[in-house]
Amino acid sequence: MISYKTAEQIELLRESNMLVARTHGEIAKIIGPGVKTSKLDKIAEEFIRDNGGVPGFLGYGGFPNTLCISINDAVVHGIPSDYELKEGEVVSVDCGVLMNKYYGDSAYTYEIGEVSTDLKKLLQVTKESLYLGIEKAVVGNRLGDVSYAVQNHAENNGYTVVREMVGHGVGTKLHEKPEVPNYGKRGRGIKLKEGLVIAIEPMINLGKKEIYQEDDGWTIRTKDGKASAHFEHTIVVCKGKADILSSFEFVEEVLKNK
Repeated sequence: MISYKTAEQIELLRESNMLVARTHGEIAKIIGPGVKTSKLDKIAEEFIRDNGGVPGFLGYGGFPNTLCISINDAVVHGIPSDYELKEGEVVSVDCGVLMNKYYGDSAYTYEIGEVSTDLKKLLQVTKESLYLGIEKAVVGNRLGDVSYAVQNHAENNGYTVVREMVGHGVGTKLHEKPEVPNYGKRGRGIKLKEGLVIAIEPMINLGKKEIYQEDDGWTIRTKDGKASAHFEHTIVVCKGKADILSSFEFVEEVLKNK
């Protein structure tokens, strides 16, 4: 069953997602070469709890941490550790919050120091594909219109789309129906109706689309060892224009002034 959210529920979802956005802002302040990913995780957990939320990923399906931190060829679900970030790496940080019984979920891929032009472009195109998908998330369109917009932009720029990992509905559960693939055909899939809340999250690879799961049972990597990028917003389907509940504003304000 797909659940459509009331105006009141949407405002609760907005609060959760804005706490995720502010948490990303805190991460952005300290992320850089030499920083342990476990430190980012600790900062995020403390900030979420200090602001009335609970980490949404911690313990979810047995996941051991607050953040999913995925470096270079790790696509998603990387586990924070004592690993120190290095100049030239790209790092996807995915954060979830549970607050007032509703979830927030958003991901951002960070550049560590100076990165290659190839990686810069991968991140830029992945973020663009997210916003092109969001543009199609309006009443009267179909889910395939969102998926196609993401896939078309990524592939037109020479990248590949991860097939097995998808976006999802968001509400009182972290993952609700429907699934939101990053590839598809226009005019296919469910018709989008007002009040549908979904996380759109392109996972785009520099090389081939194939992935595998590491022995830790969580980390998803590209099979060819090439980098992957991941950006995610939680949005509400509306008439004319989607309402983005999460935000990159805090992150990008910090990064701009670093």
